[in-house]
Amino acid sequence: MAAAPSRIVLERFPAGGPRGSWPAEEFAAAQRAQGTEAHVVMDLGSDQFLVVTPTPQ
Repeated sequence: MAAAPSRIVLERFPAGGPRGSWPAEEFAAAQRAQGTEAHVVMDLGSDQFLVVTPTPQ
């Protein structure tokens, strides 16, 4: 069985933000604009959006 890829959490954002507000997506877009591979994932256990990047190999 293959191990799950490792990731680094760059920032955490609460899921209960105001309607129409996407701070995690905006943060990830800013990171991508600076050349960092960044993605938003939902952590259901903590009810947060995480901005993550793969760990360097």
